[in-house]
Amino acid sequence: MRTPSETDTTDGVLAEQLLRLTRRLHRIQKRYMEPLGITPAQGRLLRLVSSYEGAQPPRMADLAARLEVVPRAVTTLVDGLEAASCVRRAPDPDNRRVIRIELTDTGRATLRRLRNARTDAAEEILAPLTAAQREMLGGLLNTLADVPPDRNC
Repeated sequence: MRTPSETDTTDGVLAEQLLRLTRRLHRIQKRYMEPLGITPAQGRLLRLVSSYEGAQPPRMADLAARLEVVPRAVTTLVDGLEAASCVRRAPDPDNRRVIRIELTDTGRATLRRLRNARTDAAEEILAPLTAAQREMLGGLLNTLADVPPDRNC
């Protein structure tokens, strides 16, 4: 049985390893996404907007809430994606004061290229693992990601 100080040390090492892995994954994804002219944050927003396909397009406030950021951050991301013709601002047909964010055909094409870039990045980072190790890692990550909200920090 481990002592509390050993647990703290082990947990601290694991936390540091997860942070290093997160930073590495971010760097690799950024490298693969750079040729697309999309930042990782813009990629997240583009994927989020695409999740509304078939439903009423989201408002800026909806996007900010889902991304857990301030509305101003969403405005900046939408500005960049709109300049790249990936999204467009459209007035809500029921309330002209509300602006909705719609995915464009260019945005859909960019999203497909983005998915390919993310897959290539994942393949690079997972290359050292066997199929069995990848399966085990997937299970462990699901366990960590699916922690009930009351157990979060």
